[in-house]
Order: sequence, then C-alpha cells, then structure tokens
Amino acid sequence: MSGISGEWYEALKDEFKKPYYRQLFDTVNKEYKTNKVFPPAEDLFNAFHFTPLSEVKVVILGQDPYHNYGQAHGLCFSVKKGVEVPPSLVNIYKELHDDLGCTIPSHGCLTKWAKQGVLMLNTVLTVRAHQANSHKGIGWEKFTDAAIQVLNNQDRPIVFILWGSNARSKKPMLNNPQHLILEAPHPSPLSSYRGFFGSHPFSKTNQFLKEHGCSPIDWQIEESEIER
Repeated sequence: MSGISGEWYEALKDEFKKPYYRQLFDTVNKEYKTNKVFPPAEDLFNAFHFTPLSEVKVVILGQDPYHNYGQAHGLCFSVKKGVEVPPSLVNIYKELHDDLGCTIPSHGCLTKWAKQGVLMLNTVLTVRAHQANSHKGIGWEKFTDAAIQVLNNQDRPIVFILWGSNARSKKPMLNNPQHLILEAPHPSPLSSYRGFFGSHPFSKTNQFLKEHGCSPIDWQIEESEIER
C-alpha cells in the first residue's frame, strides 16, 4: 500500500496515527495479498500524487474504483489507455462535447485533468475484482472525508462537482462560501438522462475560475494523452 507524500501528507498526517487508519491499512494490505484488488497498489493514491493540495482548483468525487481488470488507476472515472471507455465516462464525454464542443477521444485516460488541478477522488479507494463497492465501510470513507474537509477549509475558491447520490451526500461538509458546488445526477446510463445531460458542469467550472482570477481548465483530452 503506497504512501502519500508532500503537501497532502502534511495535511493528512494526523489521520495516519488514528486507530481506524491502522486497521484500514492492515485490512487493505491483507486484501492485496489474498484477493485481486484494484487499482494496483502503486496507483492507490494517484489522485493525491497527480494533484498537490495547493494546486487543486476542482474536485470531482466518485464512489469506488472500476472493478474489472486493467481499468482503475487511482483517478475516479478515468481508465488506462487501451481500455474500453466505460459507459459513465462515455456520457461525461458526451456532455463535455455538448457543453464546450470538445472532441471525444478514443480513450479514457484523464491524467491531463489531474495535472491541471482537477482532483479526481473516489470516496473509497480500493475494490475487489468484479465486486463493486466491496470495500465500502472498511475505513476509506473516514480518510477521504478528512481530505474533503481539508479542501473545504482551503482559503481560496474551489469547484466541487458532485455527480450522483454518493457524491452529493458530501454536500453538508462543504460549507465554505468561497467554493462553488455543482450537483447533478450520476453520468451512468441509468441516471444520465435525469439531469446530468445539459447540466454544463465544465463551462460553469471555467466561468467560476475565471471570475475568481484562476486559469480555466483545458478539458480537451487529446488522443496522445499518456497515463503517467
């Protein structure tokens, strides 16, 4: 189980000393040894590695990692190159095209967003193969809630994009008036037509950032985008 370093470590170091995290650490290590778990251990904290705390402009919250082989690499909604684009991300790309006119790439690797300040954080960071939500309740929620609280306390404007009931359940934590909260149904095929399509999260995010003197996100994912 790889560690967190840098700014995020400083912000979250007290969590690592708490009993729940020690138990979580032991549980996850055992799971990696006895089951097939995603993402690979070296990718576990990629959301934090790719997007240092001081660079976070936007937060997209997911539920838990993709649970099929080769998909998850530590960023919610993103998959490695060469992997079929999952249905939820297909719909995110459709909305991105309709919202900003971005062309739709053939892959689903979103590291370009992460490196521009878009923290793509699942509220649960691991999952057993082919068992969605199998690591719910083992302690990850406490840890990611602590990270969300750190973000809420930042003394600068941040956009929080909450898609679906799991992400929207975090809204009560977000009480800093400097931030913008964008809510919509989940982009999955089951719910995307209930208000996700047409919600314009990407243009609304960029408008807010520009209004507050921040550079907007270049949401266009190129065909040549690399994983790392």
